[in-house]
Amino acid sequence: MSSAFPTIDQTSFQNSFVEELRGDTSNLNRPRQVPGYHYSRVEPTPVQDPRLLAWSDDLAAFLGLAKPTERGSAVDALAGNLVTGSMKPFAARYGGHQFGSWAGQLGDGRAISLGEVTATDGTFWEIQLKGAGPTPYSRRADGRAVLRSSLREFLCSEAMHHLGVPTTRALSLVGTGDLVVRDMFYNGNPQAEPGAIVARVAPTFVRFGNFQMMASAGELDNLRALADYVIRRYYPELGEPTGPEVYVRWFEEICRRTAVMIAYWMSVGFVHGVMNTDNMSILGLTIDYGPYGWLEPYDPDWTPNTTDFGSRRYAYGQQPNVGLWNLWQLARALAHLVPDPELLRPGLDLYSSTFEQTRHEMMLHKLGLTSQNPEEDKALFEALHEALAGAEVDMTLFFRHLSHAAPAVLRHPASADTAWPELLAAAAYSTSPEEEQSLTQWLHRYLLRLQQETAAPEAIRERMLSANPKYVLRNYLAQQAIEAAEAGNLSVLERLMQVLKTPFAEQPEHEDLAAKRPDWAREKPGCATLSCSS
Repeated sequence: MSSAFPTIDQTSFQNSFVEELRGDTSNLNRPRQVPGYHYSRVEPTPVQDPRLLAWSDDLAAFLGLAKPTERGSAVDALAGNLVTGSMKPFAARYGGHQFGSWAGQLGDGRAISLGEVTATDGTFWEIQLKGAGPTPYSRRADGRAVLRSSLREFLCSEAMHHLGVPTTRALSLVGTGDLVVRDMFYNGNPQAEPGAIVARVAPTFVRFGNFQMMASAGELDNLRALADYVIRRYYPELGEPTGPEVYVRWFEEICRRTAVMIAYWMSVGFVHGVMNTDNMSILGLTIDYGPYGWLEPYDPDWTPNTTDFGSRRYAYGQQPNVGLWNLWQLARALAHLVPDPELLRPGLDLYSSTFEQTRHEMMLHKLGLTSQNPEEDKALFEALHEALAGAEVDMTLFFRHLSHAAPAVLRHPASADTAWPELLAAAAYSTSPEEEQSLTQWLHRYLLRLQQETAAPEAIRERMLSANPKYVLRNYLAQQAIEAAEAGNLSVLERLMQVLKTPFAEQPEHEDLAAKRPDWAREKPGCATLSCSS
């Protein structure tokens, strides 16, 4: 990284959200309703002993920021202990549907945005401190975050970026030196845990819930002002918002981006865990990494979120439907900007068609297929999902091992009798003879389809390897990094960060990080299940 880059305390911030939208005129920093405004100005609450624990070198290079020392004024800024003259920190006001029910005003209860920095390509990126203290939107909470959740958000933001998934980013992880009391599973067992703050980064953190809040409160001027701000700043290709047709095209683009994002989730087996409308980015980015997880045994009904165990509303297989439902709620808010709500319906249709098309294309890529045979391929994909769901097969390992095995069998078909059992042994946690037979039958069917391809087996292999990661942020790996960090050992976190930067590379020296979830992690808190507590 160039030494010419400034540290964050030396850089100049822009403040478009604060300067272009309506701010709360009260400086009363206690939980309260904030009618009539888009945000509240609020400064972070200082912490005892801020210390840099982790840093994203490639994001910092893109933003034009130098890595700070372990302690010092730059880390003070990343912890909220230092607010520079160009920062205008604020907490945004928004509402949302939580688990399907309208929750009213929510807002940034522990996230405080410092403003925007100009990246090396001239674009603007907002830097937000999560866990920086109370705001008017904190309700009954303390505005803080613990190390375990902050480390998980830091790691996952960057891991998803390197997988190619549309996502917010994370710049730094700072330990606070303070203890934070949390009841991890809301079961009457609160514990004092080390506190931490993650600096997360996105062009904007505006979400569906910002618009829902304005519409629900009848603040139509604020609704229009926010929409116009987002369109001008983040959707300039749509032109000036001078009439309803611009809002219609904007909504369609939101729907398209959201569909692509969720198709990426499904492709890599990612489960967000808490797809409330206040956790949906207006830019189609993955936002708010809470109780997430990756499918290990392939199970469409699996959710990592203990809060969702009753309904499994946010389970892996439900994510596409929830995305559509959330967009419908956004459409209800934006309907105030157009003369006829029906004008927004094509956007919802576009979501569905875009999701299906994108997911289909991703499955072709994952299976090394290029030639088009739509009906046959759709049936083949559906049969695979059914076969995987009927067996305890690790999704990531199945596709990765298939990337090697299928081209090899294509070159030597007689090797299938040994290659397919070896594949299932490598990817399955356990299978019955019937489940193994079902998957083997699918593999033979897939081989027949693969034989229709004109590409050489080696080209097919490379295509598959570029779509099927070897390394994903399994919850047990994140938990190991958390436990080591809590004990003062950051080497586990640092190693994991480096490996996840190139998740499609073989990296044989890190083979242990690509292993199946061990038996000890099956039921261990933080490894199999999590809650919204952080």
